[in-house]
Amino acid sequence: MPFEVTILGSNSAIPAYGRNHTSQFVQVKNKRYLLDCGEATQIQMRRYGIKAQQLDAIFISHLHGDHYLGLVGLLSSLHLQGRTRELTLFGPMGLDDLITLQLKHSDTIFKYKLKFVRVDTEVSRVIHEDERTTVTTIPLSHRIPCCGFLIKEKPHRPRLNKDKLPDNLRLQDIALLKQGKDIVDENDNVVLKAREVLLPPKKSRSYAFCSDTKYLADLHKYFPKVDLMYHEATFLNEKELTASNTLHSTASQAAMVARDAKAGRLLLGHFSARYKDVRPFQEEARLTFPESYLAVEGKSFSIEH
Repeated sequence: MPFEVTILGSNSAIPAYGRNHTSQFVQVKNKRYLLDCGEATQIQMRRYGIKAQQLDAIFISHLHGDHYLGLVGLLSSLHLQGRTRELTLFGPMGLDDLITLQLKHSDTIFKYKLKFVRVDTEVSRVIHEDERTTVTTIPLSHRIPCCGFLIKEKPHRPRLNKDKLPDNLRLQDIALLKQGKDIVDENDNVVLKAREVLLPPKKSRSYAFCSDTKYLADLHKYFPKVDLMYHEATFLNEKELTASNTLHSTASQAAMVARDAKAGRLLLGHFSARYKDVRPFQEEARLTFPESYLAVEGKSFSIEH
């Protein structure tokens, strides 16, 4: 089953050179999430064949416009397209005010219910949980309250080794074995031990989304050994002072976080409009963390077991 991240927007404050504001689509099996919703997000979703109606939740990292200004348009389109299923929006204090004020003055009443969940950006806490995944906040340091999100699969159950299963097992026996329980006869004698036919569970996969932040040397503690991580890289290292003054990061600093987290791969994004060619970001990051890649719009990154 898929665990896949699709980049919808990769630029910072101003769209430039065909790059749009921050937004990412994440699919974990049959669950579909949107991380940030900058301007043109719904256009990008249509461009890359992503069905907005299937969204289960939207997570907004902070209230700078390049991370949420596409939200009202997307929500309105869902309404016009007939959505009736409730949609949950996670974000910092003020997100509900921004959205409801616009709906109020446009006299808009959606056909579906919007549920707002206010996020405390200063702590690491599970804010969403379903049968397959958890989403946990990652405290960041920016000019206004801001957090990232860690999406993790819940632990998988052991798998059955079909080559070792005897013939004519009942369905209830298979269900017991999947739970790690032995099969017994009517006299409570063990006829098949679960450990003899079980394979280890598949590895649970994880993705860390680190939105706008200054470099934090201890940030890696929130997602050790994460499979895939995104970290903003607004500037190259030559602009390290500018990054520090604006509470942003460089490509080299993002790579240091990935290295310290022992991450599988690093995605770089949130590029400043001063850069037309962003290939140097990847080159700079790979000096510290070789598995660094550009968050190219329209590209999907799969996480395998």
